[in-house]
Amino acid sequence: MQPSDHEWQQSKMYRTVTGAFGTFFVILAVAIIAISEMAPGVAIAAFLLGVLGIDAIVAALRGKKSLLSRIGPLP
Repeated sequence: MQPSDHEWQQSKMYRTVTGAFGTFFVILAVAIIAISEMAPGVAIAAFLLGVLGIDAIVAALRGKKSLLSRIGPLP
């Protein structure tokens, strides 16, 4: 018997990993901004990484699916 999606998303391990990835993305966005020359493409990429990271952290705190988990498995 498999746990439902909702139970799986609320597991402590899932929330910890999601929060860790979110924190990594936010740190990566800040690092990109700090070391880049702020070309428009770089700024957009850093902004998107930051938004995805914040969303993952909030999703982990709430026990919901993050935007990254909704786009499906990536290669």
